[in-house]
Amino acid sequence: MDSKQKVLVILGPTAVGKTKLSIELAKRLNGEIISGDSMQIYRGMDIGTAKITEQEMEGIPHYLIDIKDPDESFSVAEFQELVRAKIAEISQRGKLPMIVGGTGLYIQSVIYDYQFSEAPADEILRTQLEERAKEIGYEALHHELTQIDPKSAAQIHPNNVRRVIRALEIYYRTGKTMSQTQEVQQPEPLYETALVGLTMDREKLYERINLRVDLMVEQGLMKEVQEIYDQGLRDCQSIQAIGYKEMYDYLDGHISLEEAIENLKKNSRHYAKRQLTWFRNKMDVQWFDMTDTLDLEKKIIGISRYVEGKLQLKSNTY
Repeated sequence: MDSKQKVLVILGPTAVGKTKLSIELAKRLNGEIISGDSMQIYRGMDIGTAKITEQEMEGIPHYLIDIKDPDESFSVAEFQELVRAKIAEISQRGKLPMIVGGTGLYIQSVIYDYQFSEAPADEILRTQLEERAKEIGYEALHHELTQIDPKSAAQIHPNNVRRVIRALEIYYRTGKTMSQTQEVQQPEPLYETALVGLTMDREKLYERINLRVDLMVEQGLMKEVQEIYDQGLRDCQSIQAIGYKEMYDYLDGHISLEEAIENLKKNSRHYAKRQLTWFRNKMDVQWFDMTDTLDLEKKIIGISRYVEGKLQLKSNTY
């Protein structure tokens, strides 16, 4: 092995159990956790993003949580810079950096020598695309991207209008699609990385997602979204998050509360499916099935031993 810094990445679909497992692994492996979730960066968006509580952290340091206000934007490039700095900082303290989350592109951008498109921003073109999005709707703009760059469109949700616009902007500025730009790259891993993926029987996962949404509602999701809504925040990156845009539809009077909750469950299930597709197609992941959680301790020991072997860490006594 060379002198690359060691990094553990724990990924998987929403509601699969990453939070609890990551805490136990951090205790065993002397780790500190960097959130790999693109929406837990926002202050005041706690329930809808299933943000870990201080009590759940059990004393394990966590980073990149609550670093932005909901009206602020946040890019993959900014995430890349912040996380790489945290990896270096944690490593210097003799701890194991652990990236935990489900935003595939964000995690990929950190652990590989991944360069973003050099196409400069075109403010006039961007404004035109933003106006067209308002005029024809997000779905129609996403369809436009599908006709030009189907690979990128398949990876970008229609409601993520900022990324849809950026992909269109790259094409109209350079004549090359975003996917073409990415395909010519041969990203090299920057770290000695163990990629641990958690998976689960689809039926059980979907059941857990539905139960999580019900719990969010009980915990006060509606009140949380109402407070953001009352601030007048509309065309912000943050409110495109699943859990917020559905409730905005309700508060705007377009659908009933019951429909909003059902849409939230459906969109969460679809997101989980997209997450798994991304991880399996884009990253070299060692998968662990969490369907049977009766003997969670045994699973944790198994994953710990895999990580120790992969990263050649000092073995713990179990």
